[in-house]
Amino acid sequence: MRTSTAGNSINARGFTLIELCVVLFLIGLFAALLIPRLDRFGRGDLDASARRLRGTIKYLFNEAALTGREHRLTYDLERGSYRAMVLQPGGELVALGGPGREARLPDGVRFQDLVLRGQGTFASGEITLRIHPTGWLDETIIHLRDDSGGQRTLRIAPLSGAAEIVQGYQGF
Repeated sequence: MRTSTAGNSINARGFTLIELCVVLFLIGLFAALLIPRLDRFGRGDLDASARRLRGTIKYLFNEAALTGREHRLTYDLERGSYRAMVLQPGGELVALGGPGREARLPDGVRFQDLVLRGQGTFASGEITLRIHPTGWLDETIIHLRDDSGGQRTLRIAPLSGAAEIVQGYQGF
């Protein structure tokens, strides 16, 4: 045991080999658990976009049923945006605010295509989905894709307006 110049004893010990091995083992374990998940960070925008679109569709479905007015959701596949409109009693289409206001997909996320049952698959242009006040909308599948190759499919049920989000590219 050594003493300092002030007369206090100094207990100078280092790490043992076992302590160093435990620390290295824990670092390796954490790295093995976290590194496979790093590729999922880029897909956060893709999942968030799918959830937001699902929420907008359900909101418009409910609004159509509550107000008794037809609502429309227009997708601009090139710009990566969508906007909601409501059909007024005089036949005029008016843009909605709130959850129905125009929204853009984040950078790196885009519409791959949109499929309307009985009408076909659309990969470009503007496509309008009509939401009837009687509780009906066209059965629709929306495919989203991100720059890292991730894909999400939204299947919209015609009678409930609920949209199921599925990983990957799936059809009817």
